[in-house]
Amino acid sequence: MTAENHTATDGNAAAAADTPESAPMTSEQRHAAAERLVRSYTLGGMAVALVPVPLVDLAGLMAVQLKMLHGLARLYSVAFRADLGRSAAASLVGGALPTAVAPALAASLGKLVPVSGQLLGGGSLAVASGAATYALGKVFIQHFAAGGTFLTFDPEAVRDYFQQQFEAGKQVAAELKPKSRRGARKAGTDDTTTPATEPPAAE
Repeated sequence: MTAENHTATDGNAAAAADTPESAPMTSEQRHAAAERLVRSYTLGGMAVALVPVPLVDLAGLMAVQLKMLHGLARLYSVAFRADLGRSAAASLVGGALPTAVAPALAASLGKLVPVSGQLLGGGSLAVASGAATYALGKVFIQHFAAGGTFLTFDPEAVRDYFQQQFEAGKQVAAELKPKSRRGARKAGTDDTTTPATEPPAAE
C-alpha cells in the first residue's frame, strides 16, 4: 500500500488526509483530526515494537513515523518530503534522546533471547516507540499549524518541546499498551517476518 492510498484508522483523519478535495476544515477541526492521527500512529508504533523480530521492529517504526508525517502534511496542505521527514525523525530521536536510543536497541536485541527476552524487550521498546512517535507527531502538529514546512523545519528549535512531549507520550503509551499487544498479535498471525506499518484499528 502506498502512502497516498493509506487509510488512517480514524474516519475524520482519513477523510482529511486522503481526500484533499473535501470541504475546507476549520483550524479546530484540523487540529482535532491531527491529534487523532498522532494517537493512531502512536498505537501503530507500539504494535510494530512488539513484533518478535530483532531490529526489524526499529526499521518498522521509522516506516510508521514517516506515514504519520505524510498524513499530517496532507492535513495541513504541506508538500511531503520523505527524505527530510526521515532526517527530522532521526535527528530528534537520536539527538534529543541519546539515553533512550541505546535501551531501545538493547530491548530490540533482547528479543534474541527466547520467550523472556521477547517479553521484556518488546514491552520496554513498545513504550519508548510509542512515546517517540507521539512526541514526533506533536512537534510537527505545532510546526505545520504555525505555517512551517519540511524545508523550514529546525530540529534544534524544538528539542525541548520534543522532550516534554516524549515524557507525556510515555503515559499515552501506557494507556494504549493493551491495544498495541492485540495489534501485534494480529500482525504476527499475518506475517511474522514483516513489521506491521499500519496502525491497528481504533476502538
